[in-house]
Amino acid sequence: MDFKKLNNIGGLIIFAIAFYTYGSTIEPTTSFWDCGEYIATSYKLEVGHPPGAPTFLLFARVFSMFAAPENVAYMVNMMSALSSALTILFLFWTITYLAKKFVANEEMTTGNIIAILGSSTLGALAFTFSDTFWFSAVEGEVYGMSSFMTALVFWAILKWESIADEPHSNRWIIFIWFIVGISIGVHLLNLLAIPAIIFVYYFKKYSPTPKGMLIALVTSVAILGFVQMVLIPQIINIAAKFELFFTNGLGLPFNTGATVLGLLILAGISYALYYTQKNNKVLANTLTLSLTVLLLGYMTFGVILIRSNANPPIDENNPENMVNLLSYLNRDQYGSSPLVSGYFFDSPLDNQKPYLDGSPVYYPSEKTGKYEIADDRKNSLPNYAPEFNMIFPRMWSSKGNHKSAYKLWSNFKGRSITYRNPQSGKTEAIKKPTFGENISYFVNYQIWWMWGRYFAWNFIGRQNDLQGHGIDQTNLTNGNVMSGIPAIDQMYLGDLSHYPEDLKKNKAMNFYFFLPFILGLIGLYFQSKFDQNNALVVFLLFLFTGIAIAVFLNMYPYQPRERDYAFVGSFYAFAIWIGLAVIGIYKAFRDKISGPALAIGVTLLTLLAAPVLMATQNWDDHDRSNRYTAREIARNYLDSCEPNAILFTNGDNDTFPLWYLQEVEGYRTDVRVVNLMLLNTDWYIDQMARKAYEGEPIPISMKKDQYRQGTRDFVHVYPDSRLDQNVYYNIRDIIGYVTDDAKKVTLPNQTKVNVVPVKRFKIKVDKAKVLANG
Repeated sequence: MDFKKLNNIGGLIIFAIAFYTYGSTIEPTTSFWDCGEYIATSYKLEVGHPPGAPTFLLFARVFSMFAAPENVAYMVNMMSALSSALTILFLFWTITYLAKKFVANEEMTTGNIIAILGSSTLGALAFTFSDTFWFSAVEGEVYGMSSFMTALVFWAILKWESIADEPHSNRWIIFIWFIVGISIGVHLLNLLAIPAIIFVYYFKKYSPTPKGMLIALVTSVAILGFVQMVLIPQIINIAAKFELFFTNGLGLPFNTGATVLGLLILAGISYALYYTQKNNKVLANTLTLSLTVLLLGYMTFGVILIRSNANPPIDENNPENMVNLLSYLNRDQYGSSPLVSGYFFDSPLDNQKPYLDGSPVYYPSEKTGKYEIADDRKNSLPNYAPEFNMIFPRMWSSKGNHKSAYKLWSNFKGRSITYRNPQSGKTEAIKKPTFGENISYFVNYQIWWMWGRYFAWNFIGRQNDLQGHGIDQTNLTNGNVMSGIPAIDQMYLGDLSHYPEDLKKNKAMNFYFFLPFILGLIGLYFQSKFDQNNALVVFLLFLFTGIAIAVFLNMYPYQPRERDYAFVGSFYAFAIWIGLAVIGIYKAFRDKISGPALAIGVTLLTLLAAPVLMATQNWDDHDRSNRYTAREIARNYLDSCEPNAILFTNGDNDTFPLWYLQEVEGYRTDVRVVNLMLLNTDWYIDQMARKAYEGEPIPISMKKDQYRQGTRDFVHVYPDSRLDQNVYYNIRDIIGYVTDDAKKVTLPNQTKVNVVPVKRFKIKVDKAKVLANG
């Protein structure tokens, strides 16, 4: 039997099964959440939400070119289906390579070949029909392409390992770093495969020792940190500093600094390549080439700059220069959370210095030809009292419902610390979480509820597709784990004899009876027994794309949606172990049963226990082939509007389907869609003040300098004693107070703000028209 030929044919067959599955179940139009935005911004290469996905946009634009406007969403969704099927293809070949390690020193007998290909088939199909991966495979989101690039680089490092001793094998290393570079323009999740890649290199080039493995681990984490925390933001940060120096310091035109930095980087790389090639420094040359292709891939973000300068209708954050692009890539608008040490939800401000200065925000001024400071951000950052800081802070959000949830998840009692309030002058006792309570929340919510539960959805079973928060009145009926084994499910969820009929009919109630999970544990056991090095490699992939993400994201309770898509890499790694169960069982029992018969029998039984079971359970709730909900809701919104109306929205699911209809299908472009969540930013007000297609600019009475960031970020209610506070005042008259800087007051943190003199407002409307509209 020609194993190589069978392996290639087998991979293509599994790819075809996956592509048929996803292609026949994709949504024919836009979906909810970010899909409408991604499809719209891809179609016209516009600028979506930070930190952008330019690689995804470019590929999606190519796919959209082969469709009429009403079919663009279908083609972008099909791109996700194709990317996801390619993920399955490379997963098949990855498992093949790892399964061969079990019989590395043996003849490739018929039984061995069947067992190896059976392993690949089992693992690849189990992941094909897994809940989370299938969900992302049928919609126009970045996660299908992100998974494909993760699978590609993981397969590529194994390919390198197989030929590492041959000439020019380092081309695979360079290829990996190029894919890593362009994957940054899809999603940063791909970077989490770096530690596993480093360990494959270590095991191939060095004899493993405890000390060497520790050094390899530290090195892999350092490389991951360098790419994510240093290379990605700091190149733009340095470019921004060059811009400020050359423009503000030397008086040169905008973009001079960025151009000079680009030329310096190009010259430095060129010299490094020349020097290392001439002096036969192979490792240094490979490292330089790897950095070069990584930067080439990263340069897809040039699309964001170019298109933002064209001022398209969707131009989020307006990142037209390196100074603004830095804020865009850093996701500044979303804020951040403490990771290593920091505050908790009730931490008071420091007595001596309650606020710190932040980094200034600049804008390019056409009047002065310089980058002017829009917001100096002095005294803008809260500085918490150090005695309330915690190591590894998990409970940090001060939002009311978050605080109550923190306490429930951690069984909070706290310990009191005396604190003198600098504003009231009074001494009060504040309860600070103990470290044990902090860890309790981390384990119960961030690890179990926001990762372990999702893991169980994919390999044990799922209650339904209703979002669950785990601590409120729906904690037993929404989003839990259910295996289909009554005795076990009742231990977790209580008496199920009176389970409501409507919940029983939920299509996402999927039972796997622990079978895929058990197969994964079997595969993990046998890989640890027969191939310890690669067991560690797969474990690192599993760890960094699962639990490590939960640690890094530091999620607060009551997330706006389920976040299982963020952890799909760990499910991918577990699918490898599911597949390896076949070769493991085969090797353990082949001395007692005929090899080919055993391999065939184990393959067939495990296929029934995992992918066949998963496919039959999951098909109905993952089949979106006749779903038009998001688009039709958006169409109904627009149809309810008079010509040239202004339609206010307040969130992703309100807004993005509308953007899709207007930008892609060109439907009701006379209506101006105004997202109130974005309307407190100067860049969005700028866009609303411009004409878009048939839609007229919205009427904005303030000038740009009056609403620029740092000018009127909020307006303080400061009652004027000269005005009757019981009377309703016309809002147009009140605007005079808001725009008059002489009316500013100073807040306790020394910030001067504009004021509103009353709390009661009125606006004139056409009474007859209001009544006519019901």
